[in-house]
Amino acid sequence: MNEISAGARIEGSAENSDRETMQRLIDKGVEYLMPLYVDVHGIAKTKTVPVGHFERMMRGSELFTGAALDGLGQGPHDDELAVLPDPRAAMQLPWRPNVAVIPGQLTYHEQPYPMCSRTVLAKQIERAAKLGLKFNIGIECETYIVRRDPSAHNGIAPNDPRDTIAKAAYDASLTLLNLELLNDIVTSMNKLGWEVHSFDHEDANGQFEFDFAYADAMTMADRFVVWRLMMKELARKHGFEATMMAKPYADRTGSGAHFNMSLADVNTGKNVSGDGSDKRGCGLSKRAYQFLGGLRKHAAAIVAVSCPTVNSYKRLIKTGSMTGYTWAPIFISYGGNNRTHMFRVPLLRPHIEGSDHNPGHVYLSSARWECRAVDPSTNPYLAAAMFLGAGLDGIEQDLDPGDPQLVNMYELSEEELETRGIRQLPRTLLEAVTAFEADDLGRRVMGDELYRSYIDLKTSEWWSYHNSISQWEIDEYLTKF
Repeated sequence: MNEISAGARIEGSAENSDRETMQRLIDKGVEYLMPLYVDVHGIAKTKTVPVGHFERMMRGSELFTGAALDGLGQGPHDDELAVLPDPRAAMQLPWRPNVAVIPGQLTYHEQPYPMCSRTVLAKQIERAAKLGLKFNIGIECETYIVRRDPSAHNGIAPNDPRDTIAKAAYDASLTLLNLELLNDIVTSMNKLGWEVHSFDHEDANGQFEFDFAYADAMTMADRFVVWRLMMKELARKHGFEATMMAKPYADRTGSGAHFNMSLADVNTGKNVSGDGSDKRGCGLSKRAYQFLGGLRKHAAAIVAVSCPTVNSYKRLIKTGSMTGYTWAPIFISYGGNNRTHMFRVPLLRPHIEGSDHNPGHVYLSSARWECRAVDPSTNPYLAAAMFLGAGLDGIEQDLDPGDPQLVNMYELSEEELETRGIRQLPRTLLEAVTAFEADDLGRRVMGDELYRSYIDLKTSEWWSYHNSISQWEIDEYLTKF
């Protein structure tokens, strides 16, 4: 195995100098280091450093021109940014064992840089810790594996031409058909210590999902960035592309990256999200309901970050997939084990996952809530910060999310939705950014500069899309009138 240590982390201490850490990396075959950070879109950025310069790199030797990237608020006249790597987050890449990535946070003149996504999340984590809470996340990672095909609509097709059946979800034959690639992916994830629970062929042709162990919010955000990098590299090794588009095909189910969230005691690590005496029937504690109250209040603003592209909103529709529903949420509501809500509270299964009487392993089926309005194109640091910021608002303001909705939300009429006080999510990126701008959450979580930059970037992205002419418009209108 090529992981640096259990959980793929390097632990630093007085006895564990940078030089000793460097030697361990060399002993494990690492030749190159990538101090990793992301731009506002969540895209990984780095310089590559020979391992012999490890000590300098850990002191922030590598400088970056912020004006070259989106959302970092710099012009060509500004001094460079430096990345300060977090040695606890180092990961040796199993598919490239001579390379280790070390996620870190940007600094400017030796001070934390406020427009750094990882710094934004760190501030909300610190806010939670002051309340005695730790924020944990598990991400259900979905992606399409495609091949470029000039003869296909939009120029892409499922990676294997034999993957054509209408009801492809969980199909055993199609899973085995792709097992060579899937095995490379899962083996790499497990070598990193991520503990893959399962993987499957998803609802659409060429679509797959990977479920693995939850972690604290920062660790999970780091892992998600590396997972996307991994998917790109391993898919290309097999001659394909892994796409993080929410909706690459108009007639197929979209891809999500559902966030499964829970709260734990910051000192003991014990889950404090559950309550077996919950009269609402979801098995949640008062703090969990308060957190959900904050999420419901700020949901429209959050989705501008958790579903951040024009394409994201082509997934957030009521119908249109091959199986009838899109399996994507459009309602700002919550319920029990009910996939028609933005927020779902999965069924507790202590006889399988463990309980207070049998601690053992407590996985993702322990008390938690899932947001289904997240897709793989999100910046995981900013999304996690927005969720946490909203949830902490709910706790601090004692917000009540109301009673769970126990019906198929897709089948309610507009009048029934209004009677129940159910709002719908924004229908386009423009609507979402408008909601984000109108809510003070984004400014408080991101800070003034990143908040403003995010609005400007996403508004520009929307108008760039809207001002283009699609093939559909030509086909529909060219000679119609």
